[in-house]
Amino acid sequence: MLKRTPLYAKHVKLGAKMVPFAGWEMPVSYKSIIEEHNAVRNTAGIFDIGHMGLIKVEGEDALALIQKAATNDASKLVLNQCQYSILCNESGGVVDDILVYKLPMLYLIVCNASNTAKVLAWLKKQARSFKHVGLGPYENYSMLSIQGPEAERIVTKTLNVDVSALKHNHALWWRDIIISRTGYTGEAGLELIVAKQESEKIWTAFIKEGIQPCGLGARDTLRLEAGLPLYGHEYDEQTSPLEAGYGWAVKFEKGEFIGKSALLAQKQSGPSRKLVGLAPEGRAIPRAGDAIFDIRTSDIVGKVTSGTFSPTLKRPIAMAYLASQAATPDSDVQIEIRGKRAPAKVVAKTSYKR
Repeated sequence: MLKRTPLYAKHVKLGAKMVPFAGWEMPVSYKSIIEEHNAVRNTAGIFDIGHMGLIKVEGEDALALIQKAATNDASKLVLNQCQYSILCNESGGVVDDILVYKLPMLYLIVCNASNTAKVLAWLKKQARSFKHVGLGPYENYSMLSIQGPEAERIVTKTLNVDVSALKHNHALWWRDIIISRTGYTGEAGLELIVAKQESEKIWTAFIKEGIQPCGLGARDTLRLEAGLPLYGHEYDEQTSPLEAGYGWAVKFEKGEFIGKSALLAQKQSGPSRKLVGLAPEGRAIPRAGDAIFDIRTSDIVGKVTSGTFSPTLKRPIAMAYLASQAATPDSDVQIEIRGKRAPAKVVAKTSYKR
C-alpha cells in the first residue's frame, strides 16, 4: 500500500494528478509541468517533500558514526548548519546522497524517499561498532520546499519571520519549524521541516498567498536544468561520487570512512567515466538508457541517465555518463533516440540554467 504525506487531501482538493513514487502517492503536477517549472524560475513555487526520509542520530558517538559512514567532514559543521554528503559502500558506490544537519541535541539526516529504509538499515549496521549512538526515524516531522527568486519574500510574509541573514546551508528555528537555506531546483529557496500536525495549516497559509503548488514533474525538470543528480539515475551502488563530479564532497583528509580506499584509488588513476551534460540537436528528447556513440568510430561511449524538455531553454537536454576520453566539453556525439541517431554536443551539467 502506498504511503501518503499529511498533505494528500490538500493535493487532491487542488486537482493534482497523483502518481506512485518511491512507495508514496505524490502529486506529479497540478496544472502543467511547464507552468509550474516557470513559476519557480520566475517567481516561486511550493513543493510537498514529505516523502523524503528523516533520520535522527543521537548520543555521544553520533558524530563518530556519521564520520565513518559519510564522505564529507561533519566535524566542520557549526550548530544549525547542514552539508551535502554521500554514503558509500566499500567499493565506492553510492548508497545514497544526503544532507546532514547539526541540530541541538542531535544530528538529522535527510535522505531520498526511495532509500529511507536502506539508509536506516545501513547506518544501524555501521552503528554496531559504537556504544553510545541512537538511530531512528524523525517520525513526527515532514518537509516543504519553497523555491524561486521570490521564495524569501513569500516565506518572510507568510510566517512573519526574518530570513534575510540566513546563509546557504544554514538553518534557523522559528517556533517548531526548522527553516534552511537549501533546495533542489538551482534557484534560491528555503526548505521547512515542520511538525506533521502543522503541515496542513502551513501549506494552506502559503497557498493563500498565491504561490504555485508544484509536483514531481517540475521538480525533475528543474533539477535536471541545474545539473543535479537523482538517485537511481545519476547515482547508484555501482557509481562513485568522483564519476558524478562530486569529489568536493569527499574529504579524504578527515580520516577513515567507508569506501575511502576505493575512492582514493579511483582518484589517483582517474575515473574511467564522467557525468556530463548533453545538448541534443532537434526536438527528440533523450531518455534514460539511450546509448551514446562516438561520431568517428560509431563505438558506444556511454548512456543517458536523465533527459527532458527544458522549459527554460525550450529544447531537449540530458545528462549522461561518458567514457572519460569522450567527455571533453564541446565535443560531438550521437544519441540513439527511439532507434534513430541524433547529433548532440557535450556541455557542462549546469549549462542549462539561463
